[in-house]
Amino acid sequence: MIVSAIAFYVFSAIAVAAGFMVIAARNPVHSVLFLILTFFNAAALFVLMGAEFIALILVIVYVGAVAVLFLFVVMMLDIDFKQLRQGFLQYLPIGGLIGLIFLIELFLVGASWIISPDAAGVAAAPAPAFVDHVTNTRALGRVLYTQYVYLFQAAGLILLVAMVGAIVLTLRHRVDIKRQVPSRQVGRKRDEGVEYKDIKPGQGL
Repeated sequence: MIVSAIAFYVFSAIAVAAGFMVIAARNPVHSVLFLILTFFNAAALFVLMGAEFIALILVIVYVGAVAVLFLFVVMMLDIDFKQLRQGFLQYLPIGGLIGLIFLIELFLVGASWIISPDAAGVAAAPAPAFVDHVTNTRALGRVLYTQYVYLFQAAGLILLVAMVGAIVLTLRHRVDIKRQVPSRQVGRKRDEGVEYKDIKPGQGL
C-alpha cells in the first residue's frame, strides 16, 4: 500500500511538472517531448488504478501516433515562432477570460457533484462483486463487441470515409511524374517490351 501511494505521488508530480513545461518551454520540440513524458506518467497512473487497457491505448495512440506526429510536424515545418509570439499580449485578455470561464464551469460541476444528495449514497455503496475474475480489457471487449458492435462498425466506416476523403483532397496529378497504369502493364505485348538490336563485332550499343 505504501509503495503504491509513493508511486502515485511520484507519477503525479512528474505529470504535473511535465504538463507545465509543455507550455513553459521555449523550444517547441522540447514541448512535444515534455508532452510525451506527461502521457507516459498518465499511463502509469492508469496502471496504478487498474485500468491497464486505457494505459496501453494512451501509450500506443497518443505517444506512438499523435505526439510523434506533432514532433515530425514541428521539426519539418519552417515556422518562425518568434513572429508568432509577437501578438501574444493582444490575445492575453481573451485567453484569460476563456480560462476563467472554464475554471468556473469546473467549479460548478464539482460543487453540484458534492452538494448532490445522491452523491454520498453512491460513494458509500459497495462495489458489486465480480462473478468471474475478468480483466479490464476482456470486460471492455465483451461490451464493445456485443452491445455496441454495430456502433463500433459504424465508427470504423466513418474513419474509413474520412481517410479516403483526406487522400482524395490531397491527391494531385502532375504531368511530369510517371505513374503506374496496371491495365497497360498487364496488357502489354511481347513486341512492346522486347527489342532486337543487330550489334556488329567490336561495336557497342
